[in-house]
Amino acid sequence: MTPALTPLMTLEVVVAPPVSVDPGTPGRRFIPIVGGTVSGGLEGQVLAGGGDWQTLWADGRMDISAHYILDITGHGTVEIRSEGVRAGPPEVLAALARGEAVDPGLYYFRTAVRMRTAAPGLARLNAVLALATGERLADQVRLQVFEIG
Repeated sequence: MTPALTPLMTLEVVVAPPVSVDPGTPGRRFIPIVGGTVSGGLEGQVLAGGGDWQTLWADGRMDISAHYILDITGHGTVEIRSEGVRAGPPEVLAALARGEAVDPGLYYFRTAVRMRTAAPGLARLNAVLALATGERLADQVRLQVFEIG
């Protein structure tokens, strides 16, 4: 059986410049999350204060581990945990690192998303596994989040 993907929301996550934790190989860095918006199915805000811990590999691949909070209008807060990978050709990854606009079809950016909430109108999200496709922009990350059926 092939699972269906149903659009759940779009996240526009605004980020601050990276903080280098270990410049070695593999390297580690932290990307502070400073805000953003939730749209498309659910509406609200990405709250400031979360972050994305990244492991940078010699081949340019990046392991992603983000943890942050959404405030869904009229409902309450949702904790997000997102684990994934971003990879692609060296010249594409270098362009992304410089903050250039790059067609998201030229690189692989996927995360598995789990949600936790005590908001009564959103309780079903506690039992959902979601998949996000990502796009890195100069000062934000755009995630198209799909519920896996």
